[in-house]
Amino acid sequence: MYPDPPYVLMIAGFLSAIAAGSAFNTSLQQATQAWAKNPEAGSLEDIRGLSLQLPYVGICLGVWVTLAAGIQIFGFSAPPSFAISAVLTVLMAWLVWRQLGVILGQLQRGGSKALDLDGF
Repeated sequence: MYPDPPYVLMIAGFLSAIAAGSAFNTSLQQATQAWAKNPEAGSLEDIRGLSLQLPYVGICLGVWVTLAAGIQIFGFSAPPSFAISAVLTVLMAWLVWRQLGVILGQLQRGGSKALDLDGF
């Protein structure tokens, strides 16, 4: 009666998000290390350019596909599951990107001691 759930699609989305996350990690580390060597070159918040945006979009697309496939496992059809996961992914992506800007701003103003979570 119902088609098989898209387990392969869920695994493919997850693996693509992991691969894009690895690229994002590398790009972010390189950008922050370059800024640490020459802080006068620009603002740390300005490093969120295309070199970070492209892998971040890859992460978001992988998460979107994984969420949609996960929702389909519970019996929803493809269009509603992709719509629901799109809303969730866009909201989550915006919040994480905004928080990245806040953290980079704190790092620029106070150095690594500004991010000390043990002080709380």
